[in-house]
Amino acid sequence: MTFEVAPTDPRDRLDKLVVKLLERAGQGASRAEVQRWIEHGRVLVDGVPGRVAGKIAAGARVAIEPEPPAATTALPDASVVFRVVHEDPHLIVVDKPAGLVVHPARGHATGTLVNGLLARGGFDRAPIDPRDPAGHLRPGIVHRIDKGTSGLLVVAKDARTREALKTLFAKHAIEREYWAIVVGHAKDATISTLYGRHRSERLRFTSLTDSGKVAITHVRVVEALGAATLVSCRLETGRTHQIRVHLTERGGTPILGDPLYGKMPQDPTLRAAGAALGRQALHARVLGFVHPATKKPVRWESPLPDDLARCLAALRKRLSR
Repeated sequence: MTFEVAPTDPRDRLDKLVVKLLERAGQGASRAEVQRWIEHGRVLVDGVPGRVAGKIAAGARVAIEPEPPAATTALPDASVVFRVVHEDPHLIVVDKPAGLVVHPARGHATGTLVNGLLARGGFDRAPIDPRDPAGHLRPGIVHRIDKGTSGLLVVAKDARTREALKTLFAKHAIEREYWAIVVGHAKDATISTLYGRHRSERLRFTSLTDSGKVAITHVRVVEALGAATLVSCRLETGRTHQIRVHLTERGGTPILGDPLYGKMPQDPTLRAAGAALGRQALHARVLGFVHPATKKPVRWESPLPDDLARCLAALRKRLSR
């Protein structure tokens, strides 16, 4: 593909320019993907291989030869169970059960959601981000839900949709609402903090830091349950473990059954409910966005799964006594 650079195009860096030119041509590619093409000599500026950070003059001719993406090494596995909420030629929305890992990683080479999705067919097997060495293991994944969390997840079926969804997430233009049962008396609040990995415990994240990225969670009380509370959490940002950390560190109300950030409740009914649940009481209930292909708003809701419904019923039953 060959383009003539206009004066209004971004001309301070070649990688940024190429991404914009491809968008104009209806092609999706991440900036990191484009950087790889440039480094491999597949982007020419006036017939000469360009540099990633090179400046480009208006009127220059840019020739782009995209590099074939690496195929995923994840294997299809039709035995993986999950519920499909919506599917079209561009994306698929699934209702992930608790206990299912989203993509292959250390300790979970098979039996993941990605393995199950590949068994359905129709997926672009490109890596989601070439800067991530393990990206080829999770084609189409643009966001994640923890293993112990249930609920809605969108997966792209092609590169163009993947890049469009990544842009929506980056712009905080995705509606995401989670329901959680927390230990203690929660209050309506907007929690806005800096956020980063815990300094001494590398599996954990923390909001008790003076550096990092901004994280914002909007908390609303849905139902008081005595020693517990059912809350709605709307994400404005989507940091790893964000809801779990904010509810624990800033709300003082850890999620029931959270093995990493929670603690054993003193209340015997809550202890029993958490033990019976066997995972954090967190569910991705609502997912909505403007569809990248149709440009129309789409929105899905997922009811509480059976294990959370039973937990909620047990807590309500105690209140009614």
